Amino acid sequence: MELLSRIKDRIKETLLYVGGVTDLAVQTVQQTFRGPMEARILMTQFDQIGARSISIVAITALFIGMVLALQTAYSLADFGGKLFIGKVVSLSLVRELAPVLMSLMVGGRVGAGITAEIGTMKVTEQIDALRALATSPVRKLVVPKVLATTLMMPLLTIIACGLGILGGMIIAVGNLGLTANFYLRSVVTTVKYNDLASGIGKTFFFGFAIALIACYNGLKTSGGADGVGRATTATVVTASISVLIMDFFLTKLFLLLFV
Repeated sequence: MELLSRIKDRIKETLLYVGGVTDLAVQTVQQTFRGPMEARILMTQFDQIGARSISIVAITALFIGMVLALQTAYSLADFGGKLFIGKVVSLSLVRELAPVLMSLMVGGRVGAGITAEIGTMKVTEQIDALRALATSPVRKLVVPKVLATTLMMPLLTIIACGLGILGGMIIAVGNLGLTANFYLRSVVTTVKYNDLASGIGKTFFFGFAIALIACYNGLKTSGGADGVGRATTATVVTASISVLIMDFFLTKLFLLLFV
């Protein structure tokens, strides 16, 4: 009975959490279309979320491409695996690895930062001060962060795809004796518009979900500095799980649309 009670409570908490995030999503969309945002605030968020994430994107993508090339050559050595390196690396990166891994890496960094910032404002009563000044916290804090994350995630994914393919070419040319021309030609002939649309299209949804979860956890923070730490941890875990679950359903959707 105690186990069933715990399961029931956990399901109830999950449903309330999903409902709270959904309600925040509706408010965010409504506030987005209620007039232009301040350009200065948006540019600040673009810089913090996009430009400052390029280093982690570059390092992750480059080495993923190199590892993919090595594993392909090793695993398919008996079947002439060298010839398929460009195809395997490019398709794997564009369709799945770049969108998902970049969302996990950037989402962890961005989500934790957003939750810590808003959570600190919440426990120090700055959110209440905004409401007292008749300013909507959703419009002032949530909308710029959600908009910037949603728009910057696809751009970071495009960068990740390019650098990952470059990493694969480094291994193909340096270790496996292929020419850069052959490698790039196999990439160009393999990757189609549908592959790009499927891979990059997912990241709009990933970015929107990550930013919403981060903002919601920040707005619900309580308990001082310890509460901020718990909210930050919850954001990283919840956002990562959400990305992986959404990836499955979005992959099914895009396969139906583009195949």
